[in-house]
Amino acid sequence: QVQLVESGGGLVQAGASLRLSCAASGRTFRSYAMGWFRQAPGKEREFVAHINRSGGTTYYADSVKGRFTISRDSAKNTVYLQMDSLKPEDTAVYYCAASLYSGSSAAGDYPYWGQGTQVTVSS
Repeated sequence: QVQLVESGGGLVQAGASLRLSCAASGRTFRSYAMGWFRQAPGKEREFVAHINRSGGTTYYADSVKGRFTISRDSAKNTVYLQMDSLKPEDTAVYYCAASLYSGSSAAGDYPYWGQGTQVTVSS
């Protein structure tokens, strides 16, 4: 099992950048592929980005491709989401999640979730 804690959210203006961090507890971090999801008010939770166990393969939602970058540091048991050129439509609670399956964008394939961090982008 793994526990996840996100940080780094905040209120920024459109065009700004933020970096989210997700710290994982336990010595099994390398066993998990990691994902970032987000949920805006009144909307379904949606996939944002995924990174495999080794960090060598990443996937992104079309809406964030070219603006967001997911990475992981196994020495620090941490996964990051660098968000550049933020838009008001990026406003949401952002969650990191851990999966035993590589390559999945389905929330149901991620049994472990953090508590979320709020990102608000003003226009």
